[in-house]
Amino acid sequence: MAMRQSQSAVIERGVDLDTVHSTDPFEVAWAGEARWFVQFLRPAPGCRVSIQVQISPDGISWIDHESVAARETEAVGMVSIPVAQFGHWLRLTTSKVAGESSPSLRIYLELKE
Repeated sequence: MAMRQSQSAVIERGVDLDTVHSTDPFEVAWAGEARWFVQFLRPAPGCRVSIQVQISPDGISWIDHESVAARETEAVGMVSIPVAQFGHWLRLTTSKVAGESSPSLRIYLELKE
């Protein structure tokens, strides 16, 4: 049995979420599965954040992933979002939808062959 290839990428290291933030595009065509992790480095209890996985054929034009619904969560702890059937490019868009405080985010992307 051959060892599967994998990659772990820290996409954002402490971005302050004031309104909307999209990560840089990440080329993932070789991978068979992906999982996003969003960690709230500076928690903001009472603040609500919407997280949306987006896909692209070219890393330029983006649409929401049709089978991964936007997830809304309180800005504390860590959130994990699995992704399948994503094509060539991925990015993650986070939006502050409620609350006074601005959380600080660390965003990871984990990929496997």
